[in-house]
Amino acid sequence: MVVQNKLDTRDPRKAVLLEPFIHQVGGHMSMMKYDEHTICKPLISQEQWFYESLPTAIKQFTPQYKGIISVCLRKDSVGNLGLIASPSLPTDNCSSLDKEHSVMLWEKANFFSGSLQPNLLLWCILSSCPGKALLRTELQYHTDVSSLMEDTNGNQPERKSYNPWGLHCHQLHLNRMSSKLDENKLHQFLLLENVVSKYQYPCILDLKMGTRQHGDDASEEKKARHIKKCEQSTSGSLGVRICGMQVYQADTGQFLCKDKYYGRKLLPDGFRQALYQFLHNGNHLRTDLLEPILLQLKALLSVIKTQSSYRFYSSSLLIIYDGQETKDNKETLDNHPQGCFQNVNCTMPHGTGHPKVDIRMIDFAHTTYKGSKYNHTIYDGPDHGYIFGLENLVKILENTREGE
Repeated sequence: MVVQNKLDTRDPRKAVLLEPFIHQVGGHMSMMKYDEHTICKPLISQEQWFYESLPTAIKQFTPQYKGIISVCLRKDSVGNLGLIASPSLPTDNCSSLDKEHSVMLWEKANFFSGSLQPNLLLWCILSSCPGKALLRTELQYHTDVSSLMEDTNGNQPERKSYNPWGLHCHQLHLNRMSSKLDENKLHQFLLLENVVSKYQYPCILDLKMGTRQHGDDASEEKKARHIKKCEQSTSGSLGVRICGMQVYQADTGQFLCKDKYYGRKLLPDGFRQALYQFLHNGNHLRTDLLEPILLQLKALLSVIKTQSSYRFYSSSLLIIYDGQETKDNKETLDNHPQGCFQNVNCTMPHGTGHPKVDIRMIDFAHTTYKGSKYNHTIYDGPDHGYIFGLENLVKILENTREGE
């Protein structure tokens, strides 16, 4: 069944070029940008069910759920893949899709694509807001993205415009779709709030939360693999590990990126150093961020403790802030001695304007709870593994705030 999404007031004949989401820092599923305020991802029923039955207390800590879209996969004459959607699509297959629309969309896509290589460009064509012109992606996709991946230390190259991990996910997604090309099959995607849209230079930390990462439906082989990853990483010792991050470096004007392989290698001390690096802009530590981040983490901790039966297996927590400092906060920081933030002995005014930060829970494909039609086991009490991770995260940031 095609669920009517909250954007269906659009003219179905309008087309939008859905761009790859350039701020994806973790995960393995390709995220795509629908419009400035909306992203989409392949639909998993268990995750859809979670969003549609979300407890009110958790809503402020998750992206807004905007519904689902049904799309069809198309390939043009030179091999570019496209996903075409319209509110008028049938619920069973894509055979009735207007060929005239397909030709029109590909003409526009080819006009904007320039020299991008066949089979390495993901176009997702969806219905557009009235009057909105087609957007052009600035991403240049190359055949070999291995050069953009980590070095022996888990570092990724700095880029002004995109995160290499997102590029990696997009190429894998394209390869999977190319191998299963069926132009009559409907594909469904979740529509979610783009939680970084309001930031000029979004700094994003993707944290895999909890001491357990496998879902109840995992095979014995997958279960053993995930248990081993947890035991050998900070998931076991701290209840949290880094899945990816990008942090804007004001001294170079570029993003420093780390991927999940970097996060898996870290010991607890390395994890603490990585958190410090996430809050460092190349010039100084963003101590102005510590208090608002801590306030939101503690608020989330209080909520999670009340969610009986919920297990957020393999979910992530995003910490987001703007790499561009506001003038007020920068002047406040510059006028204070180093390390005096929140120091009770400091008599200088600290100001009242906190920078904007966001704490958001994401990725609920393996979340289970009482009342879910996908639950395999009913658990008692809150998710203690998730709570363990949050408490350690709070402790580390509090120590950073105190100058340790």
